[in-house]
Amino acid sequence: MEFVTLAAIFGFLAVALGAFGAHALRDKLSAANTLGVYEKGVAYQMYHALALFGTGILLHVGATHSNLVPIAGWLFAAGIVLFSGSLYLLSLSGKRALGAITPLGGLCFLAGWVLILFAVV
Repeated sequence: MEFVTLAAIFGFLAVALGAFGAHALRDKLSAANTLGVYEKGVAYQMYHALALFGTGILLHVGATHSNLVPIAGWLFAAGIVLFSGSLYLLSLSGKRALGAITPLGGLCFLAGWVLILFAVV
Protein backbone atom coordinates (compact mmCIF):
# COMPACT_ATOMS: atom_id res chain seq x y z
CA MET A 1 0.00 0.00 0.00
CA GLU A 2 2.99 2.33 0.18
CA PHE A 3 2.69 3.11 -3.53
CA VAL A 4 -1.01 3.92 -3.21
CA THR A 5 -0.10 6.24 -0.32
CA LEU A 6 2.62 7.88 -2.42
CA ALA A 7 0.18 8.14 -5.33
CA ALA A 8 -2.33 9.95 -3.15
CA ILE A 9 0.31 12.36 -1.84
CA PHE A 10 1.80 13.09 -5.28
CA GLY A 11 -1.66 13.33 -6.88
CA PHE A 12 -2.82 15.80 -4.22
CA LEU A 13 0.35 17.84 -4.65
CA ALA A 14 -0.04 17.84 -8.46
CA VAL A 15 -3.51 19.33 -8.16
CA ALA A 16 -2.41 21.82 -5.50
CA LEU A 17 0.70 22.87 -7.43
CA GLY A 18 -1.30 23.15 -10.65
CA ALA A 19 -3.83 25.43 -8.99
CA PHE A 20 -1.04 27.44 -7.36
CA GLY A 21 0.66 27.87 -10.72
CA ALA A 22 -2.55 28.83 -12.49
CA HIS A 23 -3.50 31.46 -9.94
CA ALA A 24 -0.51 32.69 -7.97
CA LEU A 25 2.25 32.29 -10.53
CA ARG A 26 0.55 33.14 -13.81
CA ASP A 27 1.87 36.72 -14.05
CA LYS A 28 5.30 35.92 -12.66
CA LEU A 29 5.99 32.83 -14.76
CA SER A 30 4.37 33.81 -18.03
CA ALA A 31 6.48 36.97 -18.05
CA ALA A 32 9.58 34.81 -17.86
CA ASN A 33 8.13 32.30 -20.37
CA THR A 34 8.35 29.53 -17.78
CA LEU A 35 4.69 28.83 -17.05
CA GLY A 36 4.76 26.02 -19.63
CA VAL A 37 7.76 24.46 -17.90
CA TYR A 38 5.95 24.57 -14.57
CA GLU A 39 2.79 23.08 -16.10
CA LYS A 40 4.83 20.25 -17.67
CA GLY A 41 6.13 19.37 -14.21
CA VAL A 42 2.57 19.28 -12.83
CA ALA A 43 1.32 17.12 -15.71
CA TYR A 44 4.10 14.54 -15.41
CA GLN A 45 3.68 14.47 -11.65
CA MET A 46 0.00 13.61 -12.07
CA TYR A 47 0.64 10.99 -14.76
CA HIS A 48 3.13 9.24 -12.55
CA ALA A 49 1.05 9.61 -9.39
CA LEU A 50 -1.50 7.54 -11.33
CA ALA A 51 1.27 5.12 -12.34
CA LEU A 52 2.16 4.75 -8.65
CA PHE A 53 -1.48 4.09 -7.88
CA GLY A 54 -1.56 1.37 -10.52
CA THR A 55 1.68 -0.08 -9.18
CA GLY A 56 0.18 -0.23 -5.71
CA ILE A 57 -2.94 -1.92 -7.06
CA LEU A 58 -0.85 -4.51 -8.92
CA LEU A 59 0.94 -5.35 -5.71
CA HIS A 60 -2.20 -5.31 -3.55
CA VAL A 61 -4.25 -7.67 -5.69
CA GLY A 62 -1.28 -9.92 -6.33
CA ALA A 63 -1.58 -9.50 -10.10
CA THR A 64 2.13 -10.13 -10.37
CA HIS A 65 4.69 -11.67 -8.09
CA SER A 66 7.57 -10.06 -9.92
CA ASN A 67 10.08 -8.17 -7.81
CA LEU A 68 10.27 -5.66 -10.68
CA VAL A 69 6.98 -3.98 -9.70
CA PRO A 70 8.22 -2.44 -6.42
CA ILE A 71 11.37 -1.26 -8.17
CA ALA A 72 9.19 0.36 -10.84
CA GLY A 73 7.18 2.10 -8.14
CA TRP A 74 10.29 3.56 -6.56
CA LEU A 75 11.52 4.66 -9.99
CA PHE A 76 8.21 6.48 -10.58
CA ALA A 77 8.54 8.21 -7.20
CA ALA A 78 12.16 9.18 -7.89
CA GLY A 79 11.16 10.39 -11.35
CA ILE A 80 8.50 12.66 -9.87
CA VAL A 81 10.99 14.20 -7.46
CA LEU A 82 13.75 14.60 -10.05
CA PHE A 83 11.74 15.46 -13.17
CA SER A 84 8.86 17.50 -11.80
CA GLY A 85 10.86 18.87 -8.89
CA SER A 86 13.60 20.17 -11.16
CA LEU A 87 11.04 21.79 -13.48
CA TYR A 88 9.36 23.51 -10.52
CA LEU A 89 12.68 24.81 -9.25
CA LEU A 90 13.80 25.82 -12.74
CA SER A 91 10.64 27.76 -13.46
CA LEU A 92 10.58 29.48 -10.06
CA SER A 93 14.28 30.28 -9.77
CA GLY A 94 15.23 30.77 -13.41
CA LYS A 95 18.42 28.77 -12.81
CA ARG A 96 18.84 26.94 -16.11
CA ALA A 97 21.46 24.58 -14.62
CA LEU A 98 18.62 22.77 -12.83
CA GLY A 99 17.52 21.55 -16.24
CA ALA A 100 20.40 19.06 -16.11
CA ILE A 101 18.51 17.11 -13.42
CA THR A 102 15.30 16.78 -15.45
CA PRO A 103 16.52 14.03 -17.83
CA LEU A 104 17.48 11.86 -14.85
CA GLY A 105 13.86 11.95 -13.75
CA GLY A 106 12.76 11.15 -17.28
CA LEU A 107 15.06 8.13 -17.30
CA CYS A 108 13.50 6.99 -14.01
CA PHE A 109 10.04 7.24 -15.60
CA LEU A 110 11.15 5.27 -18.66
CA ALA A 111 12.83 2.58 -16.57
CA GLY A 112 9.74 2.27 -14.38
CA TRP A 113 7.51 1.68 -17.39
CA VAL A 114 9.92 -0.88 -18.84
CA LEU A 115 9.99 -2.77 -15.54
CA ILE A 116 6.19 -2.81 -15.41
CA LEU A 117 6.19 -4.19 -18.94
CA PHE A 118 8.65 -6.96 -18.05
CA ALA A 119 6.76 -7.75 -14.85
CA VAL A 120 3.45 -8.38 -16.58
CA VAL A 121 4.51 -10.14 -19.78
